[in-house]
Amino acid sequence: MKNQHERHENSQLRAENDKLRAENMRYKEALSSASCPNCGGPAALGEMSFDEHHLRVENARLRDEIDRISGIAAKHVGKPMVPFPVLSSPLAVAAARSPLDLVGAYGGVVGHHTAPTGLDMFGGAGDLLRSMSAAGGHHHPHPLDVDKPMIVELAVAAMDELIQMAQLDEPLWSEALLKEEEYARMFPRGLGPKQYGLKSEASRHDAVVIMTHSNLVEILMDVNQFATVFSSIVSRASTHEELSTGVAGNYNGALQVMSMEFQVPSPLVPTRESYFVRYCKQHSSDGTWAVVDVSLDSLRPSPVLKCRRRPSGCLIQEMPNGYSKVTWVEHVEVDDSSVHNIYKPLVNSGLAFGAKRWVGTLDRQCERLASAMAINIPNGDLGVITSVEGRKSMLKLAERMVASFCGGVTASVAHQWTTLSGSGAEDVRVMTRKSVDDPGRPPGIVLNAATSFWLPVPPAAVFDFLRDETSRSEWDILSNGGAVQEMCHIANGRDHGNSVSLLRVNSVNSNQSNMLILQESCTDASGSYVVYAPVDIVAMNVVLNGGDPDYVALLPSGFAILPDGPAQPAGGNSGAVSGAAAGGSLLTVAFQILVDSVPTAKLSLGSVATVNSLIACTVERIKAAVCRDSSPQQPAALA
Repeated sequence: MKNQHERHENSQLRAENDKLRAENMRYKEALSSASCPNCGGPAALGEMSFDEHHLRVENARLRDEIDRISGIAAKHVGKPMVPFPVLSSPLAVAAARSPLDLVGAYGGVVGHHTAPTGLDMFGGAGDLLRSMSAAGGHHHPHPLDVDKPMIVELAVAAMDELIQMAQLDEPLWSEALLKEEEYARMFPRGLGPKQYGLKSEASRHDAVVIMTHSNLVEILMDVNQFATVFSSIVSRASTHEELSTGVAGNYNGALQVMSMEFQVPSPLVPTRESYFVRYCKQHSSDGTWAVVDVSLDSLRPSPVLKCRRRPSGCLIQEMPNGYSKVTWVEHVEVDDSSVHNIYKPLVNSGLAFGAKRWVGTLDRQCERLASAMAINIPNGDLGVITSVEGRKSMLKLAERMVASFCGGVTASVAHQWTTLSGSGAEDVRVMTRKSVDDPGRPPGIVLNAATSFWLPVPPAAVFDFLRDETSRSEWDILSNGGAVQEMCHIANGRDHGNSVSLLRVNSVNSNQSNMLILQESCTDASGSYVVYAPVDIVAMNVVLNGGDPDYVALLPSGFAILPDGPAQPAGGNSGAVSGAAAGGSLLTVAFQILVDSVPTAKLSLGSVATVNSLIACTVERIKAAVCRDSSPQQPAALA
């Protein structure tokens, strides 16, 4: 019985073993013919090298991309094909060309120089169309939909042009000057020839800034952050449509249609409006990011073209320790006939709207943001601030104060100021605004007076004089001659002139209460600012303890100090206005004053006369103080 039982068990085990052996053979056969679903290669480990696997995955991705582009192109089949024209009429090009034509339109040789194109370096129109199809963005029926092929084509060409403008030197650039003949030969496509009546301005500048490349890209592509960081240059910014939000969770391939208004802090320089597409792309080989703008002239709501933005923007290279190298190119065509004579040398040099100003402002703001993010109170800070939260709140309040000041200097439509005609002095621009339900401003009627004039003193000397609290009584009429004491000091940059201070004006009259003044001074290679505002003592105590600074009412006044032209070599003042470019300054003085606490009240002529008198007296005091040791002849333009 036992022997029979064992024989039966052995036969069962042999049958099961044969079954397992047959199943194992089936698995081996299946595995030998299996392929990877991503790349199509053999699925068995060790059968294929890592490089081969990587190439197969890339090939599969490219096949998928071709399928996507083919699907988009199928919607445009049947439209007539035309030779590639200059985009003098972009709408006609958009109607005539299909997206597949756009993909191959930018390969090959540029002029006599074989250069990497935007398609090679940063992905071309195919990537862009694919990201527009896949990522979508805030997509809804819009008039821009019919113009998408043209916008894509223009953006890809602009990216190619920006990269070369940023990287090439001779013969395109000569001592920071763009050679227009060489430019026209190298870049015949894009926006086409220069418009009649417009003047070209081109500049390039680079710097290493204390910010990561990813944070810089976010600032450039987020319109609110962009307007905040560049508040001294950008008076208005808005995104009309996001044609693509990018892929892979970042801004790679993002495409936005935007409009902006650019300003110089003076009522004597008109603002510049531009309607353009902004395109962001990452270099696949070294991680370099590029962000480019190019005007959409044919889609502009205004029939009068006064500013055309040729491919402009920046390249961002990652550096060690959280730094980035930024190379900025600014290239525009403008009608600058309305610029006042004393500002023409500055505007013509490119310092007013050029790349050096953009990079200088970005560098200073990156230092300021790094200071605001400090987790400890630096040794350079002095006074009554005892907490990191209080320090951050005070810096945020000062940032809003400077932005409000810059918006009140020019006559930008973005800040709801109404310019008063016949307000008295010809060289003083007076504007008014009613403040209602705005926690950041006192309610009532606010007058804003601004004027600009020339001083025969270098900008650094004017800046040091105006920011020094010990010399404040020489020009500040509202301090009534009282001694000024610095209660706290926050350093927010490498330059000792970049700081935020809380000042106390000790009244000469014992019956009057002491006044607190919040002041920020900032300087870079393109210009300097000293901005201040009286603040309520109770509200400032809340801020110093880390409270919300958005509810502190501010009416900022202050100064913008710019060079009067490019730095000239010894003995030379080419392009100067009566010697204005020989190291002098262009000073803008602006006051915001509450003339009536009732928003519905009528503005009296007496209030306007008082503000005019105040600004005239301040100007005379500043001239007398800083020009004591100067005797050059002042230019007649605004003497």
